[in-house]
Amino acid sequence: MRIIVDCFGGDNAPVEVLKGCRQAQDTLDVQIVLSGDEARIREAAKQENIELSDIEILHAPEVFDIHAQPTTIVKEGKNTSLAVGLQALHDGKGDAFVSAGSTGGLVAGATFITKRIKGVKRPALAPILPTATGHMMLMDAGANVECRPEMLVQFAIMGSAYMERVKGVKNPRVGLLNVGAEDTKGRELEQQAYKLLQEAPVNFVGNAEARELPSGDFDVVVSDGFSGNIALKLYEGMGSFFKGKIKNWFSGIGGKFAAVMILGKIKAFQKSMDYKEEGGAVLMGISAPVIKAHGSSDAKAFYNAVRQAKRCVDGNITATIAQTVAQMKGE
Repeated sequence: MRIIVDCFGGDNAPVEVLKGCRQAQDTLDVQIVLSGDEARIREAAKQENIELSDIEILHAPEVFDIHAQPTTIVKEGKNTSLAVGLQALHDGKGDAFVSAGSTGGLVAGATFITKRIKGVKRPALAPILPTATGHMMLMDAGANVECRPEMLVQFAIMGSAYMERVKGVKNPRVGLLNVGAEDTKGRELEQQAYKLLQEAPVNFVGNAEARELPSGDFDVVVSDGFSGNIALKLYEGMGSFFKGKIKNWFSGIGGKFAAVMILGKIKAFQKSMDYKEEGGAVLMGISAPVIKAHGSSDAKAFYNAVRQAKRCVDGNITATIAQTVAQMKGE
């Protein structure tokens, strides 16, 4: 299995990318393909004593600027590590793609270069978030600010396929992010989506209020990208808030002594709230698996992003989504 990785995406590129990819190739039974400036990659690897003899490099002399208009990746940005990697994925030179670079550039590039699954109206960003009982997938988390009801149904289908095939969740429970539990709540978007989800081939269990997201009552929560991104950022902010509070609670001699008594639980909680453990957000709806790693990813996060990409390929996510979407359209 070949996993293409954008070597110049993220705040810590290329060194942390190289470290994570080296570990992934050594332990995950994957072939890493790096996209980026070959001379810079080899120089960074030499300085860090990272072996590259068994890792392929796709030369890309430029880096996509996170401040650039996302759609410029198709023409002006075609020689960037992001675009070259996505083009290679489209051309069949890899089975999945990982990048911690520009979110907008990745969404635009994956849509117009790698292409969508036939029948999928829009790709959606789908991060995995911790809950009281495990994890849930939130989608869309920012790729589509405005959505139509039928798009949310496709998000539910794609999210259900991922949670079942990759996370091993049987019959994933799907919720619709809304301002109340009743089917009459929300805007026209949510009211119409509610009706469509009741008839969709997913386990729809009703509306999900924002306060219920951490409860563990849902495995997939669907939303338009505007509301979903707000929910995601609040989730991340509260996670950082709680970790900071815990650190303060157990400072000082007395606090440190108390911390020893429940050290295992503290570490388990910190691990559950750490984005590095999952790897990244899946860009669902693209013709091959695409993983958006966090911009501040370190070697551990890149390793887990590659592992996540591998699990998507192993779970045959793309074919499952394509088949379900085609069946709904009667093809």
